Amino acid sequence: MAGGSEKATGEKGTKAQGDAAEAQALAHLLRHGLSLVQRNYRVAAGPRLRGGEVDLILRDADGTLVFVEVRARRDAAHGGAAASVGATKQRRLIFAATHYLRRFGSPPPCRFDVVAIDAGEVRWLRAAFNAA
Repeated sequence: MAGGSEKATGEKGTKAQGDAAEAQALAHLLRHGLSLVQRNYRVAAGPRLRGGEVDLILRDADGTLVFVEVRARRDAAHGGAAASVGATKQRRLIFAATHYLRRFGSPPPCRFDVVAIDAGEVRWLRAAFNAA
């Protein structure tokens, strides 16, 4: 029983850390003139398939829709937070963004950014990867 309690506490701690990182990233982006459109946009791929999630969707001052992945690490070891956004994660983000963009008759320009937080230091990587 104690193991289950520790697991539940750990999961809550991880969720709280993720939420705090997203809040820190959002505050950073808002200070730089972006405006929030939506948080945690999720889409399923199928009954047993993982879909995708976009942590933050914002609009830049020039009208560009910005899909943001937020990653946080205690330190920059092993490439740090930015290095953890690999090809699989990028595909899931692109999948979710494509689904989101279906609501537009003519989709606006868009890009994929990463906000990497290593040991509390925020780095905003604009156009971190492309959908193509």
